[in-house]
Amino acid sequence: MSESTAKATASGGGPKISKVSEAVIRIAGNSQDGIQAIGGFLARLAGRSEQEVMTFMTIPSTISGGPSIFQVRIGSGEVLSSGDEADVLLAFYQHSYENHIGFLKDSGVVLYDSSHVTPNEDWQKKYRHVGVGISELTVEAIGGTAKDKGKNIFALGLVARMFDLDVSKLERLIDERFRGKVSTVAETALTAFRAGYGYMQTSLAEHYQFTPPQKRGKEQVVMNGNEALAYGLLAAGVRFGAGYPITPWSDLMEILRNELPKYGGTFVQAEDELAAVSMALGASYAGRVAVTGSSGPGLSLKGEAIGWGVMAEMPLVVVDVQRGGPSTGMPTNIEQSDLNIACFGGHGDSPRVVLAPASVEDCFYTAIEAVNLARRYSVPVIILTDQAISTRIEAFSMPDLKTVVQDITPDLSTRADHKPYDLKAADGVTRHAAPGTRIESGVYPVVTGLEHDELGHPTSSPKLHLAMTAKRRRKLQALARTLPKPELFGAPEGNVLLVGWGSTKGSLHEAVEVARAAGDSVSCLHIRNVSPLPEGLEQIFDGFNHIFVVEVNDEGLYGYGQLAGLLRARYCDGRIQGINKTDGLTWRVRDVLARVKEKLASPKNS
Repeated sequence: MSESTAKATASGGGPKISKVSEAVIRIAGNSQDGIQAIGGFLARLAGRSEQEVMTFMTIPSTISGGPSIFQVRIGSGEVLSSGDEADVLLAFYQHSYENHIGFLKDSGVVLYDSSHVTPNEDWQKKYRHVGVGISELTVEAIGGTAKDKGKNIFALGLVARMFDLDVSKLERLIDERFRGKVSTVAETALTAFRAGYGYMQTSLAEHYQFTPPQKRGKEQVVMNGNEALAYGLLAAGVRFGAGYPITPWSDLMEILRNELPKYGGTFVQAEDELAAVSMALGASYAGRVAVTGSSGPGLSLKGEAIGWGVMAEMPLVVVDVQRGGPSTGMPTNIEQSDLNIACFGGHGDSPRVVLAPASVEDCFYTAIEAVNLARRYSVPVIILTDQAISTRIEAFSMPDLKTVVQDITPDLSTRADHKPYDLKAADGVTRHAAPGTRIESGVYPVVTGLEHDELGHPTSSPKLHLAMTAKRRRKLQALARTLPKPELFGAPEGNVLLVGWGSTKGSLHEAVEVARAAGDSVSCLHIRNVSPLPEGLEQIFDGFNHIFVVEVNDEGLYGYGQLAGLLRARYCDGRIQGINKTDGLTWRVRDVLARVKEKLASPKNS
């Protein structure tokens, strides 16, 4: 915990109160224990209290459940990552204790369920241990018939007292969570929470209080990446979606299924991935951008239809919530290994737009950007998020909905004539007229996946294929010229430039801060427009001796990952090297810096 120097002892000989600016709490147990609920309550409380927050979770991929963690980092100041080390470990079982105590900072606190955990004597010397019979006390508080099903909420009460959290806000969150269920469920949960809070009053010698956060002057919203993407799509005007369940996309799909009808929209759970993308393309053809989504295996199946969308120049948004692969892989773990298929997957030359949001807040605005780019350039747009962002909870300023919410109802105004695939268009952009639009000339265009002329009629003309292929390429080149150059974090010149994309942003920013504080010359650059790339990156690269692309994917046959490969192909720059891993976990700051040191010590870079 980042503590202030001032400490106070409560009057009457009560526990010592320490002021802290941030804390990392790791909750370890089994997925059936509701540990995600504890972390979710803490994260949402932080957001409602104007604090910064970021979470990280792991869940087993088996239906029967198993070991799981939820880590939450709460800070009165800026929070860039979920934290390398934990200040507090809440352990429900022996395996939770043994497998995660190594993540504790020296002198960290272990809060453990003494009903299931026997502490290690050596670790008791290194860490502060607080044993509470969580399971037994939960049963005692809410009655034997409930067994220990409420122990997560009892444990939430323990943590709330330890950090002097706002009880009234937490109780409102608990009530909101269980509202709509049988009234006794909420009452039982509140009873368990109050019992835990009351027990912790006297069992810990030191309590903590967060320093007051900086006043933001604007309401915060708290959500995870899947929620942010879903509500961004709604704000962008999307009113049709189709999908097939697959982790970790399924939660986003369920939100759209529940929310779209409230705004006059529809979501269809299709029989498979091929049907889902085809339905979405049909809805887009009808005149309003539609969405489909999946994870890596589903994106593979959607490849042929996405190619049809490229050939027909049909606007479409495809969300790929990446997970570990290949094949079924590691369904509940993070990986950034779908970049190649997102950019190049499909038959023939099929250029498309690929965006990679960097945070939960960015998910909301990226969804709107994706819809607008799909409409503006008549092209499929793939949003590459990942398991880390999809489940991560963050707080951010409430969007100005009056500004961002848009209506994309098609314009059915009569046109004198219309050639959607006009080869004379300087930017190469196709502009479709929605079905039902009256064309005064009586010459109506068609849409096909075959190569076609300017009206969409199939053709095998070599001359037209050359011209149409160039047209589809030219419009994305025009898009690239409009993209802003990514902002550098750190000095514009130096020894090392770290390059990342997607969920690595916070860890890389924090790594730069740590490195520069130690006197090392390190900066970082984050790329969210993956395809096409923004212009001017080579000018940034020129300012550094070494360029290391940090990704959560394999280093491949030649020693660098997928974004590094894309950048090397684009710039033919041997300084671009990869820092890669495939352990299914997010990058820790210390690991990034250790790998940088290792790279610099390599004879190749000496």
